[in-house]
Amino acid sequence: MFLRRAFMLATASLAVIILFYLLREHWAHALGILPYAILLLCPLMHLFHGSHGHDHSGKAH
Repeated sequence: MFLRRAFMLATASLAVIILFYLLREHWAHALGILPYAILLLCPLMHLFHGSHGHDHSGKAH
């Protein structure tokens, strides 16, 4: 159990370091893709939203 937690912590730390390095070195590219990422996020949110308790049987509320 301890080794798994230590491995996950080390992996997460390495991922944060890599992400920081990539964003720092390629900030202009990251900002350039931001509008497209926002546009892509909208349909993805609708796709993965699901029903979450909403009744879609066609009955009037």
